[in-house]
Amino acid sequence: MIQHISADPSLGVFLPESEGADIHESVLPKEVKTVIVKNFPNSFLKTDLESKLRDNGVTKVIVIGMMTHMCIDATARAAVDLGFEMTVIEDACATLDLSYNEHDVPAEQVHYSFIAALNGMYAEITSTEDFLK
Repeated sequence: MIQHISADPSLGVFLPESEGADIHESVLPKEVKTVIVKNFPNSFLKTDLESKLRDNGVTKVIVIGMMTHMCIDATARAAVDLGFEMTVIEDACATLDLSYNEHDVPAEQVHYSFIAALNGMYAEITSTEDFLK
């Protein structure tokens, strides 16, 4: 399990010991063996995630969480670059509305744009229902 804790208080989100940094009970596994704390969108950057996966013979990574346009995208791409197979469970990921130069992009469009970009080359995209079959 990966937990994002912001290293930069000026960002205002995922601050240590804040509700935003807590792992939501709806995504807690029945048994948590390891929690890797990360400070960047890419879960592999400056963490021991890669070594822990390799030490345990893991070759396939499955990603869910927030936010599709940041952590999901960065982690999926990094995992593939490191040689792991990647699955993203798209309906178990979420993001926010974004804006740029007076262009507002609704969260659903942000989400599906990033999912579409990852699909195929970087990840197998699936739904929760199909994954659990």
